Formats: sequence, structure tokens, C-alpha cells
Amino acid sequence: MSADDTPRRNAQPETTIRRMPWPEGVSRPVATPMQPSVVYAAESPDALDAQYEGVTSGYTYAREGHPNADVLARRIDRLEGATDGLVTGSGMGAAGALMLGLLKSGDHVLGGDQLYGRTLRMLREDLPKQGIATSLVDMSSVETVAAALRPETRMILLEVVSNPTIRLADVDGIAALARERGIRLVVDNTFTTPRSFRPFDHGADIVIHSVTKLLAGHSDATLGYVAARDPGDREAIRVATTTWGFTPSPFDCWIAERGLFTFDLRYDRAEANAAALADRIAGLPGVARVLYPGRADHPDAARAANLLGQRFGNMLSFEVTGGRAAANALVRAMPDLPFAPTLGDVGTTLSHPATSSHRALTPEARAAMGISEGFFRVSVGIEDIALLEADFTRGIAAAAAAAAG
Repeated sequence: MSADDTPRRNAQPETTIRRMPWPEGVSRPVATPMQPSVVYAAESPDALDAQYEGVTSGYTYAREGHPNADVLARRIDRLEGATDGLVTGSGMGAAGALMLGLLKSGDHVLGGDQLYGRTLRMLREDLPKQGIATSLVDMSSVETVAAALRPETRMILLEVVSNPTIRLADVDGIAALARERGIRLVVDNTFTTPRSFRPFDHGADIVIHSVTKLLAGHSDATLGYVAARDPGDREAIRVATTTWGFTPSPFDCWIAERGLFTFDLRYDRAEANAAALADRIAGLPGVARVLYPGRADHPDAARAANLLGQRFGNMLSFEVTGGRAAANALVRAMPDLPFAPTLGDVGTTLSHPATSSHRALTPEARAAMGISEGFFRVSVGIEDIALLEADFTRGIAAAAAAAAG
């Protein structure tokens, strides 16, 4: 064996443990890269100090922020006319962050009585455990809201369009009242989206979204968003988001940003479908009522036109006669249409509030809200309208037959 063939027993093997530097070049990616890294390296303690003190920009630990969340937040900021909004791990994460960041024991929150189901639970059950009092009222009347305010009221939370009865809040009146009393007005803009309504233009102090729904639009990303007008509120919400771990997934942020590129197109098509479908359903036998803000028979038609212009959205509700038997027949007659408690997908989805979002309420409480066993909410998608009309014509006919038999 020659000297050159002698095994080098002390040679160091190549290692796969050391991180490789990100390739640099004169070109840049057209699509947003996904960055799943949990941690980011700084070049020195001084450099890390500069980041934390705001002298330089950068990332340290993903719970405190990451590039994909910031890219998505800036896109939604542009839609909402906001500054430095935050993306959270879910819509409820956005609601939780603002509550934890801005409220304390002894405060009072006034919410709409037809908010999203989990938001209602947060107000009824979870905030009181923290010493925060809550009450719920009809947000369609500013007089009712004014009567429910207390000296310790610090926040009013409403949805422009209620879930699931599609009623319109008196946003302008409530905004003026909140401004007069020095109370924060929080608007959940998930239903309406900035394509239809921009809360900051109407006096809102804070805007929240379930990005999961229409903004992302494909039922494959779970995210929230919160933006505040006041810089102090923004910082308090940011700290709560970091402390309580409401951090979003980089992958979900990447998916949602991709969905936003087609948001305008999806929204416009779904909105046109919803208007046509509402008119079609209203003329079918066995339908007790249809609720769509763009229809002249909607109880808040004038307010809808004032607040929304002609952007009446993709959400509608309707009621068939015949109770649970008719409801079961309707769903079974439309097997290709997902019966699922969600909204904002590219495809149409159907939900039954009595057995999903409002199942925790007594039948009497549901009846007081106008939610019967034959009441359905529809999130209209972008399918061919003829296909949707055929689906609902068949389903409602089946419900009428069940009611008659």
C-alpha cells in the first residue's frame, strides 16, 4: 500500500448539521418564498440589540413575527386602509389578542347579539372569567346600543352584517356614539370584506378578520387579522399576540397570500351569483323568506344601500317550511353541495345554524333571533349560476315534499 492509499484516520468527515447559506443572486423570485424558519441568526449582540430597539429591522423568533406573516398583513392593510396590521393563527386569535391586549378586570364589552358563535362564547363565558363584564344587544338600533352602555364600557364589538340572519348594524350611528363616549369600536369585517365595506372609513377603531374565509378563499388556511387605528393599541395587541402565542403558520400565510391574488375576481363572481340565487330561491314554493341585503324586501334594505352601495356580498339566508324533516330532505337532495359550517370558499357551502353555530341556544332563544329548524345560511361560491339554481330548486322541492308528507 502506498503512502497515498493509507486511510486518513484523523480526517474530519463532511457534516450535514451546519446550515447552508441562502443562495444570493442578481435576480429575485416572482412568487413569494415560504420561510418556515423558527429562529433567525444575528451577527452580534449589538446587532440583536439594534433589532429589538427598532433601530434596524429583522426577525429573531417566529412567535414574534416572520416574513410570510408580514407580507400577508401588508396586503390586507392595503385593502383595509390600515397601518401595521397583524396576522394571527385564526380569526378567534385576532379577537382574543385584542381582548387580552386592551381590556382589564372591571371593564365592560358590549357585543352584537348575532356575532359569530365562538365570539359569542368568548363574550358570554370566557371574558367574565377574567373579570371582564359583557352584554349583548341588537346592533341594528343605535338607541338600543346607547341604552346598554355603562360607565365602564371600554369596547363595542359588531359585525356589519349579522351571522346568520343577515341584518345590518347601524354602523355610522354607533361609530358616532362610540366617538362621543370615548369607547373603542371594533368591527369584524369577515362577512363584508373590504371589497364591500371599509370600517376605518366609517369611524372604526379596530378591524378584525377571519382570513380563513373570503380573503384566503379556499378552505385550506386558518388565519386571522387585526388592525388598530391607534399606535398604542397596535402595540398592546402585538404584545398580546406574541405573549399568548397567537402566531400564524408561515405555510398558511403563504397559501392565503396566494389566494388574495384572485380575491377581487372571486368576490365579484360570488356576489353576482348570490344576487341571482336569492331571487331564484324567493320564487320557489315552500320558501318562507329569503334574506339578502340587495333585495328590496330585506328589512334593512335602505341601510344596506347606504352602507354597502351596491356591494351586497355573497352571503344569504333562507327559510323553508316543514321543520327538521324538510331541512333533512333539502340537504340530502343536494349531495354535491357541501353541508358544512363555514363560509368564503370558492365553492358554495350550506350551513344549518340550529345544528351548528347556534346549537347551544335553546329553541326559544333561536326562535327569538328568527332561526328555525328550516333556516339555512348559504355562502355562495363562483360556480356557474345555472348549476346553483338547479341544485337549490331540487333541494327546496324535496323540502316542500317532506313538509307536505
